[in-house]
Amino acid sequence: MTSVVVVAHHERPEAAALAVTVCDWFIERGHKAWLTPADAEAIGLAGLASDTDPASADLAVSLGGDGTMLRTVQIADGVPILGVNVGLLGYLAEVEPPALASALQRWLDGRYTIEERMMLEIVLERREPAERVRYRALNEAVIEKRQSGHTVRLLVSIDGSVFTSYATDGLIVATPTGSTAYSLSARGPIVSPQHRALLLTPVSPHMLFDRSLVLDPDEPVRVEVLGPRPADLSVDGFPMAGLTQGDAVSCRPAEEVARFVRFGARHFHQILKSKFGLADR
Repeated sequence: MTSVVVVAHHERPEAAALAVTVCDWFIERGHKAWLTPADAEAIGLAGLASDTDPASADLAVSLGGDGTMLRTVQIADGVPILGVNVGLLGYLAEVEPPALASALQRWLDGRYTIEERMMLEIVLERREPAERVRYRALNEAVIEKRQSGHTVRLLVSIDGSVFTSYATDGLIVATPTGSTAYSLSARGPIVSPQHRALLLTPVSPHMLFDRSLVLDPDEPVRVEVLGPRPADLSVDGFPMAGLTQGDAVSCRPAEEVARFVRFGARHFHQILKSKFGLADR
């Protein structure tokens, strides 16, 4: 018996309707399909809730946009994810809603491949009280100012050596997958997700050096808060921790990878072209 966890966007009625469709589709064929209690409550589908560990599923079906995909990566640790685009951009999703039933059958028949994406390991090193907290991200870690109207001072070290300090609104450490997310809006480079690299992009730096850096995966990045102004750490868009002077965030490629179900060749540059509406000539 196959087990499938469904993760749905909380504010899109179409996602809730599709969650019912997916669960019914698998249950009618003798398989198990469920939502986490939190998701089921949020979208009014308490009857489909289960306390089963999402990481034990054979498949995770993500119903929403890229934000829902990011949440699914966190919820269903290491489980292959089939993304159904019920969002706006949908860089990560594989299928559109009209093709859902066909996609589920193809997955059940084994007619698919798995695409692996590099993830980021993020370690928060807090000075007082001394502690280390580990996170993972598919897109990025962001260290950003807390106080409006002020910059924050951040000291960057690369591969164990001090690079420079930034007076800035924030710093983004992104994966190639994350190059089309927040880093892109901060004028960072677009990098093919087939690469393994770390992208360091400043957000509105108040200094002459305002360029992004594309670093080798063996060049970990450490960002330390300098001075009294506090900062905040977010991971894939989710707030995680407040930072004060002396706290640091270290980023390197994670051992774990995100796994996406694919039904054919995906050409990143063609997806990019479609999302941005670029002309052929």
